Amino acid sequence: MKRRPTSYDVAQLANVSRTTVSLVLNNVPDVHINETTRKRVIEAAIQLNYIPDITGKRLASGKSFNLGLVLRINPDQVYADAFMLNVLLGIEHAARQADFHILFKPLNVDDQSGYSQLILGRHVDGIILAVPRNDDMEILDIYQKGFPVIAIGQLPGTDIPFVAVDEMEGAKNATEHLIKQGYSDIGMITNAPLEYTSAQLRLEGYRKALTEAGIAFDRSLLGIGSYTPRSGYHAMSQLLSCSRKPSAVFAASDSVAFGAVQAIKNAGISIPDDFAIVGFNDVPLAEYFDPPLTTVRLPAYELGRTASEWLSKLIAGETLDESGLILETELIIRSSSIKRAGGL
Repeated sequence: MKRRPTSYDVAQLANVSRTTVSLVLNNVPDVHINETTRKRVIEAAIQLNYIPDITGKRLASGKSFNLGLVLRINPDQVYADAFMLNVLLGIEHAARQADFHILFKPLNVDDQSGYSQLILGRHVDGIILAVPRNDDMEILDIYQKGFPVIAIGQLPGTDIPFVAVDEMEGAKNATEHLIKQGYSDIGMITNAPLEYTSAQLRLEGYRKALTEAGIAFDRSLLGIGSYTPRSGYHAMSQLLSCSRKPSAVFAASDSVAFGAVQAIKNAGISIPDDFAIVGFNDVPLAEYFDPPLTTVRLPAYELGRTASEWLSKLIAGETLDESGLILETELIIRSSSIKRAGGL
């Protein structure tokens, strides 16, 4: 079996020290090596087909070359939300281009030390926080101490850089669509508990659409979801058991909407002839669901890609051109909210 070349072999061929080989191939900043020597080391490494050891690279640079993707939800909620998979694809693609790996960590709501473990253990060079909560004080403390942080979603009252979608406007458009279809008893099921900023913003958009249409907000028509189809099923079942039953519902997450649809069907109610539903996120299954789900499309991949690119810049010591970016949403109308010809 052919022996794998080492940095010693490269140093011998280039007639330099092993330290010089490490400094050149790991591209260590603020070290002055003349271009002739640098070129000689690189050519020797290419000739020998030498691949630097990642451990050596980490030691030389003081970096882990990992980006931490932290989600402040329970693991079972993460895997139930197909939207996050597209966000993760965008994060991973941009990270790979910047020579970073992704360390993925779902963080239970009650876990108050998860960030510190990642940072103190030098496991990551920066954190992308997805699904932020209003009561998350630890991430603010970490950011204020100078550790690179990017949020996917806004954290009101902080200056943490963020990439987000216009959740309020998207929810408003979804609700207005139902109003235009002639519905006034419109319920809402949140995507998450109201401690999450996304849930609050989507609720605000729903309420704004009702107010502008002259429809009073009725708290009895509000159900609380929690990322999963099961939570949507239970919330929808509760709404259907109320004295004032909705005739349409805005479910602020497609995963939650899928559960809500099953509850509606189990109650013997026809969609869309007797009941309309609109989701949020436009996950791949939405188009092929029964019935195909009207929903709000979000640029999931772009969210992840931009967050990853911004975090790489912060780690490199660069200044961001802007502290926040809000991407637009698009209402995708399918048959779950449009009555068929001859329907009631």
